[in-house]
Amino acid sequence: MLNTAKKREMLRQMVLLRAFEEKLEDLYQRKAMFGSTHSYRGQEAIAVGVCSALQATDLVASYHRGTGHLIAKGADLYTLLCECMGKEEGYSKGRGGKMHMGDMTFGFIGNTGTVGGTVPTATGAALSAKIRGSKEVVISFFGDGAANQGVVHESMNLAGVWKLPVIYVCENNQYAMTVSFEKSVAIKHLSERGAAYGFEGKTVDGNDVEAVYEATQSAAAKARNGGGATLLECVTYRWDGHFGGDPGTAYRSKEEIEAWKQKCPIKRLKEELIQAGHLTEEDFQSMSKEVYGHLDEIATRAEAAPLPKKEVDLNSVYAKNEVTHG
Repeated sequence: MLNTAKKREMLRQMVLLRAFEEKLEDLYQRKAMFGSTHSYRGQEAIAVGVCSALQATDLVASYHRGTGHLIAKGADLYTLLCECMGKEEGYSKGRGGKMHMGDMTFGFIGNTGTVGGTVPTATGAALSAKIRGSKEVVISFFGDGAANQGVVHESMNLAGVWKLPVIYVCENNQYAMTVSFEKSVAIKHLSERGAAYGFEGKTVDGNDVEAVYEATQSAAAKARNGGGATLLECVTYRWDGHFGGDPGTAYRSKEEIEAWKQKCPIKRLKEELIQAGHLTEEDFQSMSKEVYGHLDEIATRAEAAPLPKKEVDLNSVYAKNEVTHG
């Protein structure tokens, strides 16, 4: 069971994740950032619940909807925001944007825009951990749309064969890009696939941060002790469209969206703490004001940060073509 201090910190973390997504949307609308957004609003309990259950040495691999995972694992907000805005002080020096960055100093292997690409990356890292005997546990975040990619099945099969210390966290937010989960999968729960690979599959309420935390803690302990992989399906819902230019209403009803918003993970934990006498509405408003204000200050600094110099555009790339004449 989580104590009150831990729950309050998790609530603050979820507010921060939402504030960051809203800040990105503001920057996107003002054309102050490159590329598009992939909002994480509504899914905050998964990133916070999972990462709060990990040790500092554990590793995380993420995907295109990954800013929440980065923050929950310990990313520096200024450096993260700079990368999202293509600034030279970002994690990838402004070259990767929000879908391509990583930093092993806090255990973030990296994220990728390749659908399903996080799964083999995490599986390879887990194989390395097992060979080295490091006791590291690796988390692979991916969506329900990625669950049907062939490389996902191949990776999970090997994780089962080799009993790798990896937790596959499927954020089942009900839609891939525009296709609903129920129209693309014949089974009720993706966690049922775990049995086919030879390891445990478990479905949890992805809007209940404590349930996510406890499931992750259990799976991590098992992996650390040589028990192998776990497929953790976290059932949730993305409030916004798939990307910045998608209103998300062409393939979903307003009633459906509103019904899921009533299951808001932040609202849920907030009300639990208030009912238990561990939080007041005034406490929550003060917390939110502090989080949003701090993020506004960071965003102001990031907007003023320089873009990369054109002369270094070819640095840190795999190859470049040089033609000489003799």
